[in-house]
Amino acid sequence: MIEAIIKEIQLAELSSANEIISTLYFGGGTPSILTIDELGSIFNSLQKRFVFADDIEITLEANPDDITDGKLKDWKNIGINRFSVGIQSFAEEELKWMNRAHNAEESLICIDKIKASGFTNFSVDLIYGSPLLSDEYWKRNVDIVIEKNIPHVSCYALTVEPKTALAKMIAQHKKENVDAEKQARQFLLLMDWMQQTGYEHYEISNFAKPGLRSKHNSSYWRGEPYYAFGPAAHSFDGKRRRWNIANNSLYIQSLQNNVIHFEEEILTKTQQLNEYIMTSLRTIEGLALDHVNSIFGEEKSSKIKEVSSKHELTGKLAVIDRKLILTKEGKLFADGIAADLFF
Repeated sequence: MIEAIIKEIQLAELSSANEIISTLYFGGGTPSILTIDELGSIFNSLQKRFVFADDIEITLEANPDDITDGKLKDWKNIGINRFSVGIQSFAEEELKWMNRAHNAEESLICIDKIKASGFTNFSVDLIYGSPLLSDEYWKRNVDIVIEKNIPHVSCYALTVEPKTALAKMIAQHKKENVDAEKQARQFLLLMDWMQQTGYEHYEISNFAKPGLRSKHNSSYWRGEPYYAFGPAAHSFDGKRRRWNIANNSLYIQSLQNNVIHFEEEILTKTQQLNEYIMTSLRTIEGLALDHVNSIFGEEKSSKIKEVSSKHELTGKLAVIDRKLILTKEGKLFADGIAADLFF
């Protein structure tokens, strides 16, 4: 797999020579299980193809049980300067219910280790709305984030994906299903708690201390181009989206033959506009009507303004300086409001 990823990096068509990249993200799985030599070999192949910006943000996704003092030292030495840690919960019962490999103690210890190693930029993931999570336990999870002064947190409602073990167990009544009303309530509570303690709610699922937003994810929401390498990896050049074959063995086989196996689509103007509507509404900056006007035309911006007025009347949208911004309540209906504005 490592050899195949490196080969793909070597074969990739770049839009320009000596292209400068501002963020690098090792994710889409569990890269923290790689040895430092394996991770370093991917790192070196990227450095041969790209120029790293002086202030590049380099994030590694990690599981709490993979984080050791030795690994933290090695990661720092090769240039990792940010982590995204899949904590999910600080409650033992919940972690068992989610079938996570780590326990609550490891969740707490790994944060202390990251901070002790001198890392000042890292993020944790938390999940709300699971059947075992009471509002009291949810507050305890969030309080730990606040008390430990964690710079960035991503919070997601528990979703039950079809054809998963969890979906099957719920269907067999072996586990309790999720409660949409409880999820909405816990999200509203989360917004209150984070606002009161100085976190910036800069995207629907993301909260950061001032100046510590995720540069990498922010570039997605701004619709900036990005390269991606590995099975099922999605790349985007601003107008064209391409994605690699998802099957691991076929991905490896094709690259052994110096072929990158991918599919692609060229986004129409309408698709580009709909993507902008969807991503911009999720952010604190909101949807800029003047941007729509300049890129997609006055007719489109006028139509968005017209359709959005009903959501403004119900208090779910606010219009500030010709920007449509979701209110606190509106954030509960983000997907529906975006869909309503689609062309």
